[in-house]
Amino acid sequence: MTIIYRCQLELHDSLYFATREIGRLYETEPIIHNYALCYALGLVDNPVYSTTVAEEDSYCYFCPEQVPKYEEHLTPLNQQEIYVTPARSLNHTAILNTWKYANNNYHVEMEKTQKNIPSFGRAKEIAPESQFEFFLISEKHIKLPKWIRLGKWMSKAELIVKELPKPKKTEGVFTCSHPLNPLDVMFTNQVISYDVVNMPPVSLIQNVQMRGEYYYFDDVKDVKLPKLMQYRFRS
Repeated sequence: MTIIYRCQLELHDSLYFATREIGRLYETEPIIHNYALCYALGLVDNPVYSTTVAEEDSYCYFCPEQVPKYEEHLTPLNQQEIYVTPARSLNHTAILNTWKYANNNYHVEMEKTQKNIPSFGRAKEIAPESQFEFFLISEKHIKLPKWIRLGKWMSKAELIVKELPKPKKTEGVFTCSHPLNPLDVMFTNQVISYDVVNMPPVSLIQNVQMRGEYYYFDDVKDVKLPKLMQYRFRS
């Protein structure tokens, strides 16, 4: 039995992560990657979903090295038949913060300096009260947390979850208005056209027209989601 949850996030803090860096401007795109959502929702490092993750690879309390292990952490979700889509903005506003820092050479081995040269950068963040939407597809019922944290500042966000009616399945050409991870859909669907959202670690696509099997609902006309989405990674 396929269960699809429609999930809405409302930010209670400003959200920051560097989607792109333009000189001294660090910009946050109003879209949340599905990899980040899996970590924020507690699906990674959770023994209920990720029993194959080794203890030394756990990110629960300590990250000993800055080396991403998406394949090791997310593959167990395929085995549990759990998939989370990227999140799109329902409504958002951006705020621009300027930060400054100074030359701190005098902190290093008592090095003397006659100058204190300030520098600066700017961070474009997503403001509190902005709302996002994503979907979770599972073969069993899942209890998700009410509050999660996202981004570089571990920003607080409220999660509202609604279980959709039982989905129907069909095959043909359709348009998905929600962002997708191209690695997760291109092996099972023929992608015809799309817009690219450049962001690490894998650029996303949106306004996707494709041919293949998909879920739809009689009472929820705006939702069409590709079937057979799984986490896949570049070899």
